[in-house]
Amino acid sequence: MKKILLPFLVLIAISSFAQKKIKVDLSNPKATVSTHLKFLSDDNYSLENSSKAFYKLEPSHAKESAKKLKMIFNGKGLKVDFDKIPNDPNYVDTTIVNKPNKYILFSKQLPQVYLVKIDNNWYFSDETVNEIDSLYSEVYPWYTQWIHSIVPNISQKKILNIELWQLIAVSTIIICFFILYFILREILTFILRKVQFLLFHKRNTNINVALKHFARPIVVLLLIYIVSKLVPSLLFSIDINHFLIVVLEIISTIYWILLFLDLVKVIMSFYEEYTERTDSKLDDQLVPILKNFLRGIVIFIGFLKLLTVFGLDPTTVIAGASIGGIAIAFASQDTVKNFIGTFMIFLDKPFHIGDWIVAEGVEGTVEEVGFRSTRIRAFDTSLFQIPNSKLAEIVVNNKGLRKYRRYKTELGIRYDTPPELIEAFVKGVRELIILHPDTLSDQYNVEFTGFGNSSLLILLNVFFIELDWNVEQSSKHRLHMAIVKLAKDLGVEFAFPSSTLIIEQFPEKTSVNMKYNLSNEHIQNAIEKNKEDFKLSLHDYPKKD
Repeated sequence: MKKILLPFLVLIAISSFAQKKIKVDLSNPKATVSTHLKFLSDDNYSLENSSKAFYKLEPSHAKESAKKLKMIFNGKGLKVDFDKIPNDPNYVDTTIVNKPNKYILFSKQLPQVYLVKIDNNWYFSDETVNEIDSLYSEVYPWYTQWIHSIVPNISQKKILNIELWQLIAVSTIIICFFILYFILREILTFILRKVQFLLFHKRNTNINVALKHFARPIVVLLLIYIVSKLVPSLLFSIDINHFLIVVLEIISTIYWILLFLDLVKVIMSFYEEYTERTDSKLDDQLVPILKNFLRGIVIFIGFLKLLTVFGLDPTTVIAGASIGGIAIAFASQDTVKNFIGTFMIFLDKPFHIGDWIVAEGVEGTVEEVGFRSTRIRAFDTSLFQIPNSKLAEIVVNNKGLRKYRRYKTELGIRYDTPPELIEAFVKGVRELIILHPDTLSDQYNVEFTGFGNSSLLILLNVFFIELDWNVEQSSKHRLHMAIVKLAKDLGVEFAFPSSTLIIEQFPEKTSVNMKYNLSNEHIQNAIEKNKEDFKLSLHDYPKKD
């Protein structure tokens, strides 16, 4: 029985060996890459066969190039996915015009390493061969050999498939990372604060805090860059290198996001300090809106970058973001319109915070300009909320931008007032307007302008300097009181709607005639007395700041 089974066992062993044996194959891109890499593996190591992937090179040069290219892949943590490499002998890259029979192995990380078709076979290109030495020096700098020369033999013992010297090196890098982080952070913070003081000659607590936060990601990114350059020199396996480089890229992307977020914070801190020095309160409202907008852009772009780190194609990510952006824009047209309206308001500045505006039936004080709408507080304390897209289009009457507050009214006096007293009354009111501290003394009108139904009409048209509504009412009060006192002292009476009954022809009845004092001395004394009284009354009102 044994004699019968023995030939079958030998046949199976021979066939199994034949299946495991790898042959040199350069017929297509996948076969060439497989020939280069698999003949450098521990199971099938043959530097001579691996070097066949390079076209017409001297054997020593070809072997060195094959070995260095494999180490470049390892140092950069670039794992070849054979399933994605084409196996078509006539493969054509439609994106390349001059060299259609060309295949780039890692288009993003190593675009200068590619294969070309020569005489029905695929080889690594001449440009790849010329770039290998420079790429190798970049991945493995001069200190790589120095590190390996000082590694004692005893440290080459392995723990979890990692040599002892590699664990010691990683521990040393981590310790140095944290020590350098604290030192460089303080140095950079000091430099940034000095630059800020030299530029603005002023220290600001908020800006100092923002600069300290801004220094942190800069230092971390600098140290991550140094660590990424040291990783290949530790000669880890390609799996470990790939893992470490991906982790470093993720951390680097996160800290780039933090860096730009802190940069936004620094810029907005400077802008906030600037807005505090301006009279307009609209700039103050722009600070949080602009800060949130810029932060949103940074986070969105950072998120797209993270997707590419996790292996998604950048073109796919950008296309998806564009399609998603269009879909969101269609779904939220009103929000987009309000957002645009917000920036139009801040650019045009049709009003400021605290201004009294009138806009299509809405009248009140502007309290807040938000990201989507503007809040207006009416005189009865009710609150109007108007979308910014609408507010940017409608006609807005900004009473807060008036140079002066105009006040126009009519004083009605009795029909039987003598002409002398009318003239004296008009003159006295003019004098009061000139003396009033809150009115324009060169722009006013006090004139006898017409005959009303029950009174003689005297036009009173003045301009108040103060724009605040409350101050205006107080100014009116002072002017009205002075006019009433003047009328009383002159003997001028204000009319009210009335009817006059003629009774002069009744027996023993006489008409009612007002007794007016038309003495020039009396009139002049009354005017001067009221002017002095008005001057004294001004001391009873609070002074303006």
